[in-house]
Amino acid sequence: MKAEALFWQQCTQAVTDDGSIDAQRLMDLVIATYRVHESNYDEIERSVETLLRENHVLRGNMSALSQAFDGQKKLFEIILDNLPLGLSVFDADQRLTLSNTRFRQLFGLTQKDLSAGATIADLTAKMRGTESTKPGRQTGRHSAATARSSSLRRREWLMDDGRIIQSMVTILSDGSNISIHADITDDRRAAERITYLAHHDPLTGLPNRIHFREQVDATLAERKPDEQIALVHLNLDRFKSINNTMGVSAGDKILQQVAERVRASAGSENTLARLGSDEFAILQTGKQQPWNVTALAEQIRRELSEPFFHGEKQVELSVSMGIAIAPEDGKETDILLKNAGVALSHAKADGRKRERFFASEMEAQMQLRHALEADLKAAVENEEFELHYQPLYDLSQRRICGFEALIRWNHPVRGRVPPMDFIPLAEEVGLVVDIGRWVLRRACNDAALWPEGIKVAVNVSAIQFSSSNLTRDVSEALAAAALSPSRLELEITESVLMENLSEVLPILHALKERGIRISMDDFGTGYSSLSYLSSFPFDKIKIDKSFVNDIVDNKEAHAIMRAIILLGDALGMRVTVEGVETAEQLALLECEECDEIQGYHISPPRPAREVPHLLSLPPKNGGVTRLPKAKR
Repeated sequence: MKAEALFWQQCTQAVTDDGSIDAQRLMDLVIATYRVHESNYDEIERSVETLLRENHVLRGNMSALSQAFDGQKKLFEIILDNLPLGLSVFDADQRLTLSNTRFRQLFGLTQKDLSAGATIADLTAKMRGTESTKPGRQTGRHSAATARSSSLRRREWLMDDGRIIQSMVTILSDGSNISIHADITDDRRAAERITYLAHHDPLTGLPNRIHFREQVDATLAERKPDEQIALVHLNLDRFKSINNTMGVSAGDKILQQVAERVRASAGSENTLARLGSDEFAILQTGKQQPWNVTALAEQIRRELSEPFFHGEKQVELSVSMGIAIAPEDGKETDILLKNAGVALSHAKADGRKRERFFASEMEAQMQLRHALEADLKAAVENEEFELHYQPLYDLSQRRICGFEALIRWNHPVRGRVPPMDFIPLAEEVGLVVDIGRWVLRRACNDAALWPEGIKVAVNVSAIQFSSSNLTRDVSEALAAAALSPSRLELEITESVLMENLSEVLPILHALKERGIRISMDDFGTGYSSLSYLSSFPFDKIKIDKSFVNDIVDNKEAHAIMRAIILLGDALGMRVTVEGVETAEQLALLECEECDEIQGYHISPPRPAREVPHLLSLPPKNGGVTRLPKAKR
């Protein structure tokens, strides 16, 4: 209410009955009105003061929030630009909204190229490389419908400098996408190398036995009715003596030279493979036989008769060859290989250094095999076998943690017979079951005398899975020795799984459920397959010695070794590296955090009576027990 109107109202209220104004009454009304308004003014002042204080606090909070936001923004920028992976974000119109430094580095882009609003097409045109397209892989711009049907896409780019960049693209519901980019060059090359090794011999680079069989299968299937196909089985005479006298590393170098000479003789039109340690095979097609294969054999013999050199040492070699010709000597791969092997055995029996064509009368050769078979049976009965033990060395604990049992045959007439000379025959005729049963019992009995924490590893043949009750044999051996199942480790090769996966897996699971450890032996020797690692939870993988030879000086060999060790670690499997012969190899494997090693640098295989002595030796030279040298 306005002041004038309020005053007139108060004057009206102060009028007396006679029409005059009661001055005292008017004064009281005015004073009362003033006091009311004075109280209102105080309340307003207090409210204003409260608002001012609250506004000051709010300003302080806003300032603190602003500073915190600036800090978080700086932290986000630091993290974004120091990520080891490239990051990019594109909106629904496929325009760049966010990227980091690694993204620019991976694709060879400049800061100017990454200006806000740059499209995928713009950046693709400026990248120093091209996208690697594969069947079924969609590239380019993704529509909203495409985004809804598939939220994750993978793209690969081959850069001009040889690098391979992989992009994992997450497509959001609105059509925008977030991508992570990584340089997978090293991983891809290691994977390709492992795939290559699945079909090739790592030492010589030649096709391995599995690949060779595939080639023979295909060639026989495509053979014309009037076409002859020759298969040559080569074996270096007494090559094992070179390994024994010069060492395995020297033997491997000579084998590489042998492979080069045979490759040059065979020519590119024929298929050459390495079947085993000192065995090769050649498949010759499109030629008039037997004249051309005879010429090929003579050429190979001349080439291999020239001296080989390892440093200043000169080595003389000779070769024996068995030849079988399809279709006369067989129309199937197994038969052709067998007959070539029979002819090879005949060539060796005739004095070596020659070739022999398969002939039906060579069946007499089987009589000699029957004699050896009889000797093997007698060996089991007469206990002519003995076990030697090679230490398994735990790198983290720096001690011997177990031993691998290796069979030796002390023939009363022939003397010491190497395992490679009788184990293949034992497998062919089924005696490996009896021999394997004896090895299991002897190894468990020996291990029962060792300290509680020392395990024993025993090799198991594929024949033992198919031709015997392996689970029962193992149980009986453990029970007879009163040995804990956890101290027994069974080593199998990929060939065991290849024979009959469905039959072998239940046996392996039954053994593992008892607490017995299962190890994949000779991983990477030519026919290893990563799929087998996923088919069964192995406790350990053993890397073949052929991977160890060059890991100190060869970066690629080192990278492959590292990849396999990481693979084992990722799968929760211990990794043992075989064939460690030098301190340098051991030191490198320690750096890669390998679990176990085995090889002559620790100790050669020793008789059972020497095991206590091996266990008593203290670690030396960085934790490695230096043991007396032995002839190989």
